[in-house]
Amino acid sequence: MLRAIICCLLLTSTFHVFAQDKKFTRADTLRGSITSQRAWWDLTYYHLNVTPNAKDSTISGSTRIYYKVLQPNQSIQVDLQEPLQISKVVQDGESLEYKRDGNAFFITLKKKQEPGKSENLEVFYSGKPRLAKRPPWDGGIQWVPDGKGNTMIATSCQGLGSSVWWPCKDHMYDEPDSMQISITVPKNMTNVSNGNLRSVVENNDNTHTFNWVVKNPINNYGVNMNVAEYVSWKEIYKGEKGDLNVSYYALPANVGKAKEQFKQVPQMLKAFEHWFGPYPFYEDGYKLVEVPYLGMEHQSSVTYGNQYKMGYLGRDLSNTGWGLKWDFIIIHESGHEWFANNITYKDAADMWVHEGFTNYSENLYTEYYFGKEAGSAYVIGTRALIANDAPIVGVYGVNESGSKDMYYKGGNMLHTIRQIVNDDEKWRQILRGLNKTFYHQTVDGSQIEAYVSEKAGRNISKVFDQYLRDTRIPVLEYAFGSKSLQYRWANVVEGFDMPVKVKIGSGKDEFLYPTTEWKVLKTKVGKTLSVDPNFYVESKEAKQAS
Repeated sequence: MLRAIICCLLLTSTFHVFAQDKKFTRADTLRGSITSQRAWWDLTYYHLNVTPNAKDSTISGSTRIYYKVLQPNQSIQVDLQEPLQISKVVQDGESLEYKRDGNAFFITLKKKQEPGKSENLEVFYSGKPRLAKRPPWDGGIQWVPDGKGNTMIATSCQGLGSSVWWPCKDHMYDEPDSMQISITVPKNMTNVSNGNLRSVVENNDNTHTFNWVVKNPINNYGVNMNVAEYVSWKEIYKGEKGDLNVSYYALPANVGKAKEQFKQVPQMLKAFEHWFGPYPFYEDGYKLVEVPYLGMEHQSSVTYGNQYKMGYLGRDLSNTGWGLKWDFIIIHESGHEWFANNITYKDAADMWVHEGFTNYSENLYTEYYFGKEAGSAYVIGTRALIANDAPIVGVYGVNESGSKDMYYKGGNMLHTIRQIVNDDEKWRQILRGLNKTFYHQTVDGSQIEAYVSEKAGRNISKVFDQYLRDTRIPVLEYAFGSKSLQYRWANVVEGFDMPVKVKIGSGKDEFLYPTTEWKVLKTKVGKTLSVDPNFYVESKEAKQAS
């Protein structure tokens, strides 16, 4: 499904001084930009057909790519990462010529590509795909012995790209409207992928093929293959849009622990439907699948490897105690169903749209079940993990995300914006409105920023600039006179004008509206000032301004 393409302008201000030092290659551009060989066709459907071979860690198969012609062109770009190789490309029964340029293949089409027409081609491939070194962060495919003579197989490829294991249009701006995933495995093994299981076809070579059908648009990296000797069970969740099919898959030795730990799934769905609106993929169901790595947000097929512990592998990332009240992977990775899978960034530079909002979902889940103070304490506690080493927004057009601060700083930015809105129900409707307005869409970060500003009723573009494109923490400078308070923002981007809640002396909480120029407030209530800790800022008493 081709979304409206809004060109991402590279910021030329000092926000990107960190990124400017990095040199990008032609391969980065081919991977990260909407090339002319990508722009002319609208991806509509995939049929991915793969056979993994655990004996030699190879895969073979094909992708049939369906598309609509937007503009005339006889060259199409399909991506497949080394060392995998394309063996043949066919359209309408005719073999096509192709040329490789790193991880991009440029296929010459014989048939005239007429605007408005729907076409398809099939790409056949095979090879030994990249092994996942540190999944899911450094991904690929894992081949893990299960101790019973079988091999678990799992894919994870965010950032790296799905072309690490199958040929596709490997750019996030364009998603298929739907797809089929067919995986052939030994008869004693089960494959779990995205969507609903349409059929299992028994083959004559002691294998069977699992045919999964995804009815909704899906981002490439959300497509997954999970092969193991699974035990499964199901339940129905009564949600905002009716009955949602919920399925669980665990290894036989862990079924008891899984049935207890996975009870958090309906609790998660209840909390997130409250905050974000209906689960975005009712037609495809929700699955939680045990894998040999920590876990990831594969659409409708969320993967789990948190060792059946509360927190993050038994650790509370906030150091407040609240992070041990729930399983981090179940909550965080499922939060991505709304922010990553429903609302998907077009360019990796805007990955904060995925990770900032999903980090913030941990706070909201905590609040839903343990109260507002608990949720606030959790997100404030994660500030210790913020590095402020580089801007959160990356470089556009080269598949380059920004600082890992997109998680904890992104969450604290959103928590701060909530304080600016100063109306909890209005804020909840903004979050729900995002998922409704951008339902099943790919977006630029600027669209999300503009929407929040519009619905907040206040231009907060400078707030986004400060936290997303700068590394400095805003400092509220203040000085007391005999009957007045002087105050201003320092350590901020030009034009920064964020309101902030403070307490002066023994007075009540009140809002100040600082800019970068000194302002004066007449006051007799005291000579101390404290900033509401829900704002991610610092404060500093300064010499009195002249």
